[in-house]
Amino acid sequence: MTMNPEIVEMVRTAGIVGAGGAGFPTHVKLNAEVERVLGNGASCEPLLMSDPYLMERETKGILRGLSIIMECTGAGRGTICLKGKHVKAMDAVRGALESGRFKNIDVFELGDFYPAGDEQVQVYEVMGRVVPEGGIPLQVGVVVSNVESLLNIFRAVEEGQPVIDRYLTVTGEVANPLVMKVPIGVSIGEVIEFAGGITVSDYRVVLGGPMMGVVTSDFSTPVTKVTSGIIVLPADHHVITGKTNDPDRLMRITKVVCCQCSRCTDLCPRYLLGHSLEPHKIMRRLGSRGSLSKEVMEDALICCECGICEKYACPMMISPREVNAQIKRDLLKDGVKRPAKRSEYRPSPFRDVRRIPTRRLVERLRIGQYEDHPPFMKESISVEEVRIPLKQHLGVQAEPVVKAGDHVARGSLIGEIPDGVLGARIHASIEGSVISVDDAVVIRR
Repeated sequence: MTMNPEIVEMVRTAGIVGAGGAGFPTHVKLNAEVERVLGNGASCEPLLMSDPYLMERETKGILRGLSIIMECTGAGRGTICLKGKHVKAMDAVRGALESGRFKNIDVFELGDFYPAGDEQVQVYEVMGRVVPEGGIPLQVGVVVSNVESLLNIFRAVEEGQPVIDRYLTVTGEVANPLVMKVPIGVSIGEVIEFAGGITVSDYRVVLGGPMMGVVTSDFSTPVTKVTSGIIVLPADHHVITGKTNDPDRLMRITKVVCCQCSRCTDLCPRYLLGHSLEPHKIMRRLGSRGSLSKEVMEDALICCECGICEKYACPMMISPREVNAQIKRDLLKDGVKRPAKRSEYRPSPFRDVRRIPTRRLVERLRIGQYEDHPPFMKESISVEEVRIPLKQHLGVQAEPVVKAGDHVARGSLIGEIPDGVLGARIHASIEGSVISVDDAVVIRR
């Protein structure tokens, strides 16, 4: 039962998606009744700092967005989850709550470990409940929403604003690392120039965080609703080389090199929650001469691809994460679905001592030199052209509602959700003329 369908419709109309992950359309999350709403401000991956800045600068908007979700879902309680090390953000949130304006909202101080921002990990940390294998927090009476999504909800409901901007971190080998607000569709090359340009001659760019982000060298790649960071690193950096291995070569090496130490399983966040995911067994089946066990291989479907096995656990420097990702793509292409294998979950008694401290992860990734908290770029950013993808979210691609030659205002609808499917609306981030329409809409001032 939806408590407030008007709010759900406003969120749908604004094109809001999860800002911290795969871009799950937020209006679908809100179309339910739950006990509690968690505002995820964990700033999960190293180097990404936009969430703490938003909690410092947009505290009341974020808390109001949380209140709106609580009203919409009938939740009796809301909780902002953030790491205690982000002192300014913590002080800002606690100060706003002390005013008494925001009822039934509290703060939960997360430990400084990875992946504290994973929604299933966070649900267990805060509430002691395990989300079922392959499931979502709604199944245990919870909605989890990133703090930027909460801010977008506030702006949609209170101000009628669609999602047309994105807050992100630009860091690494750039002259002036920054947290900035940019129009969706701006090229990453322009964003890097706003940060003073690149300071090394041979480089690659990570979109997202160092653990789960993807590598590109294409400066025309546009910023989307889920672009949390742009990290420039030397081409031979440890983070880059691990993400650019040839997939077929990696699979062949895995079959030969894996020593079955089981460290990938021992440190897997899903395994530690009690899920039946044991990456070392998948690696074992790859190395066997017999046929691959369908039951074992299907376990890859519940891998969250956090990268701990690849970047931290494996002593042989292979990537169970990438292997799982390849298996998942093949299984999903064949329409394979994996039902939960367990009805009861017993988290590992070693879970607390096997959590990965962020400090140790930073050292392992060799990114400590980029860890200084960058300032927020206060100046407004003006761009002449944007390329706005019609698919920036989980689900199907939006259908264009504009054509070349049309004039659009900032905030105009340019992509609509097809009837009866999972998706999100897309809006113009600048005013101008539509130059072309294909899988993206190009707009020029």
